[in-house]
Amino acid sequence: MVKYILAYLVLLISIISCNNQDQEKEPIKTTFQEVNREQILNDSITQFPDLNLPKEELIQYYRDSADLDKAIGTVNKFIEKDSLNERLWDIIATLHFENGDTLQSIKCYETAVQINPQPRYIILLGSLYAQTKNIKALQMAYLLLQSKNSLTSMEAFFIKGLYFNYTGEKEKAIVFFDKCISIEYTYMIAYREKAIALYDMGKYQDAVTVLNKAVTLQNNFDEGYYWLGRCLEKQNKPADAIDNYKTALMYSPDYIEAKTALEKLTAK
Repeated sequence: MVKYILAYLVLLISIISCNNQDQEKEPIKTTFQEVNREQILNDSITQFPDLNLPKEELIQYYRDSADLDKAIGTVNKFIEKDSLNERLWDIIATLHFENGDTLQSIKCYETAVQINPQPRYIILLGSLYAQTKNIKALQMAYLLLQSKNSLTSMEAFFIKGLYFNYTGEKEKAIVFFDKCISIEYTYMIAYREKAIALYDMGKYQDAVTVLNKAVTLQNNFDEGYYWLGRCLEKQNKPADAIDNYKTALMYSPDYIEAKTALEKLTAK
């Protein structure tokens, strides 16, 4: 779900490190430019307290520095002064999710929806409800369907499918993923979730068929290749599974699950 969420400016960070004789890295040193950047952003916020952009850049500065706790603390300070700013609740919900606190992320999106029940917040909240097996996911799907818009209807069907997938009702989940695909045939995550449902049901060849279609439509679909590898392993086709794991890593070198699966398979 994290792929739905934020788009920000990318900040360059200089890191000075070296190894001693024991191969231990020195602590990361903060450069003058980094301190200056942080100060400039704080000064901008003080000078223009009603502008969101410098606040968001400061939050992203801490996020890029892998200091999610400081980023979250900074957003909380802004929220204390502007508690009805839906954008801030959106941002902090994302940070909590990235920090592994799904329940806190849900609470923040609930607040965002209360302030402004726009489809984006309802979709994100519904998806988190679904992943935590919360039946409120179906309520969010119902709200989306009221708009009579094809795209929000597709997201509503996806949330329903996701909920039923997580609660173990695989056949019912597949029906809703198919509805998503009928609206938008390039909706990759619907193919992925449908394939996972089939995989969980032991229908590996059916899952392969779904995934082959997905990677044909989008040949850089890393998750499609990863799940193909998983299915092919179950079909006792290790060589083909290895090829698919390698393809997934070709498109996403940091794909941890694919890397781990490949290492385990090649070690046999």
